[in-house]
Amino acid sequence: MDVIQILALVKARLGITAAVRDTYLAAIVYGVVRELEHEKGIALDSGDANHLMFCVDLATWRYQSRDSDGSMPRHLQYRLHNLMIHSGGGRP
Repeated sequence: MDVIQILALVKARLGITAAVRDTYLAAIVYGVVRELEHEKGIALDSGDANHLMFCVDLATWRYQSRDSDGSMPRHLQYRLHNLMIHSGGGRP
């Protein structure tokens, strides 16, 4: 997955134009991609817009909810489950 492209889209979604938070946001993006691939067993495809936008949405949610105790929103849970099912049911 193209972490730089995801980072640019996360920044656009958040309305961030400066590079001040890039290190922190890049760490979140990298963590999201690694978790999806290694822990959830999802074979992410850079050419698949659904995969790309799920990574953007999940990284954005992680950034915005970093100080909250709330669980993942239902729409993200639903999309994650669908990705896991379409990737063969989880772990490789």
